[in-house]
Amino acid sequence: MIRCTTRLFAAGAALACAAAAAHADTWPSKPITFIVPTAPAGSTDIMARLVGDPLARALGQPVVIDNKPGASGNIGTEAVARAAPDGYTLLMQYSGYHVGNPAMFKEIKWNPTKDFVPVAMVMRAPHVVAVSGKLPVNSMKELIEYGKKKGDGGLNYASSGNGSMQHIAGELLSRQVKQPMTHVPYKGSGPAINDLIAGNVDMFITTPPSVIGHVASGKLKALAYTGTQRHPSMPNVPTSAEAGLPGYEVDSWFAVFAPAKTPPDVVARLSKEIGKIVESEAFRKKVDEQGAFAVSMDSPTMAKFVDQELAKWSKVIKAADIKAD
Repeated sequence: MIRCTTRLFAAGAALACAAAAAHADTWPSKPITFIVPTAPAGSTDIMARLVGDPLARALGQPVVIDNKPGASGNIGTEAVARAAPDGYTLLMQYSGYHVGNPAMFKEIKWNPTKDFVPVAMVMRAPHVVAVSGKLPVNSMKELIEYGKKKGDGGLNYASSGNGSMQHIAGELLSRQVKQPMTHVPYKGSGPAINDLIAGNVDMFITTPPSVIGHVASGKLKALAYTGTQRHPSMPNVPTSAEAGLPGYEVDSWFAVFAPAKTPPDVVARLSKEIGKIVESEAFRKKVDEQGAFAVSMDSPTMAKFVDQELAKWSKVIKAADIKAD
């Protein structure tokens, strides 16, 4: 609840305080917009829709999905940073953009902490080390040995673009196994997967939804899951640690943010309602089917987590000298 001490407040300050209290009491009184900084049908878009529908029912107002792709997520993210902090414009954010872009781009027109307040975490998705079904390897150990025999360039690995989380994952793997690898960037996961299936690239480290069907059909092989535990949808795929790469953990997360200075009561209400959705059996089942994990995290916990992630990925990106296109 917002409390105001009037005492000797100037008339303008008192009116502003009263307006803030009235806003908190009446919110929401109109539709809420979820801006998604990616094109439709991707994981970020799917999360926005999975959260948006039940959130609309909980708040009694429509939740509109507005896709604003482009510039590696910077267009949509900046739009929310510049939106009115009234609780009616929210960002469904992908971690690669929020904690990767600040270190990869020389200049961006938004700040991950100053321009946003975290609302809630909704999903985390460890990656899968996938190789072509034609590649003569069946384990991470065999893959690494195969790379050593290829010569100076080593394994070539695909990504959905320079500076993407798949690119970072490949650089991390190269550093851990202490052997060179060649990065092959594509304009999206689709073309990368097509070339992986054809055997034109050796490896693609990406989130499970993109490859899980191809693994089931035998067109691709999943050699490791980069989380701390196996996923129920892929029970036969070992974790990185089980595959001989302890500490190799790469995952993406998806979370809701609001513009900075959004009223605390509104942020708390959103955090509470989204937390209920994420913890529901229906939501967890849908996320499980995608090879990921539903993860609930409130606003204060998210704020600390984002600070940790910014420090972690900034160090990785700078050490590997990864730059965006």
